Amino acid sequence: MEMSELGLAVDQRGPLLPGLLLVAAALSRPAAPCPFQCYCFGGPKLLLRCASGAELRQPPRDVPPDARNLTIVGANLTVLRAAAFAGGDADPGEAAAGEAAAAGGVRLPLLSALRLTHNNIEVVEDGAFDGLPSLTALDLSHNPLRALGGGAFRGLPALRSLQLNHALARGGPTLLAALDTALAPLDELRLLGLAGNALSRLPPAALRRPRLEQLDARLNALAGLGPDELRALERDGGLPAPRLLLADNPLRCGCAARPLLAWLRNATERVPDARRLRCASPRALQDRPFLDLDEARLRCAHGDAEGRGDEVELAGPELEASYVFFGLVLALIGLIFLMVLYLNRRGIQRWMRNLREACRDQMEGYHYRYEQDADPRRAPAPAAPAGSRATSPGSGL
Repeated sequence: MEMSELGLAVDQRGPLLPGLLLVAAALSRPAAPCPFQCYCFGGPKLLLRCASGAELRQPPRDVPPDARNLTIVGANLTVLRAAAFAGGDADPGEAAAGEAAAAGGVRLPLLSALRLTHNNIEVVEDGAFDGLPSLTALDLSHNPLRALGGGAFRGLPALRSLQLNHALARGGPTLLAALDTALAPLDELRLLGLAGNALSRLPPAALRRPRLEQLDARLNALAGLGPDELRALERDGGLPAPRLLLADNPLRCGCAARPLLAWLRNATERVPDARRLRCASPRALQDRPFLDLDEARLRCAHGDAEGRGDEVELAGPELEASYVFFGLVLALIGLIFLMVLYLNRRGIQRWMRNLREACRDQMEGYHYRYEQDADPRRAPAPAAPAGSRATSPGSGL
């Protein structure tokens, strides 16, 4: 009886043993090693940080496949080639191996956040981020980008946040045109950072992203937004319109700024920093809060629709105010002068009497001398001619 019970117990525990062994093997499996020149915080599945200065010239090859967050700061990557994080950023001698690795499948299927700030990245080629299907946040801020492939972000269907702050100022119009093309496939984009790039206009593709929630355009060279750009910010089909950050832009407060002013007053909640907007020109409105302006003040001279002549028109009211102020100052000075004269009236009267007496004495002196000179009895005797000689009456000559 006891042996049968024991056998039954063994038979009941028998199916559990393989499962327990598998769990123990999984728990005892060593974690993937941290790549060379990198730091792993809380295991590679949480955060992987590589900060190795100029020694790191390409993304690390041995990143664990279960890494979720990868941060590389302060390196010298310079060029991000195709499939740079899937084995494609290889030296010329390893190019074939890199292409095979990129074609063979995804290397980092779980990577969701990639931060590549301050890495001296100048070129991002087409497909640089191929092999990262789960990437939702990409930060390329503070890199001196000069060239951007039109398909640089083509392998990022799930990208929701793209930060390009202080990264586009050196590229010029060519880089902006490439950025407009590169943003086109990012239909899931929610956050776009373009601050500090000296942009004179916003990329049209950025305004047309259907699910965009916030566009950071601070610290640029935007003189304003035109009607076409404002219309592109509107959304159809019940989608929420994006928020726009515009502070620290040199707004030109001419007649061309009327659409933007009307739009801001109707949708202030969509521009959280609207109260920080200031006029940079013309001089008459410099540093004035943009929202406090009256649309009647935003005029153009000589039918100039671009606002180039608004400074002449806007200077008139300012000069009028200056003239009124100047007149008030002069009136105050005159009033003070009259008050001083009134309080000093006795001294002034005494001074006037003394002056009158001094003038009278002076005139009397002139009159006396005139009378003396006019008296004929006091005229001097005429002198004898030089050639004549005086003779006595008794002489016979």
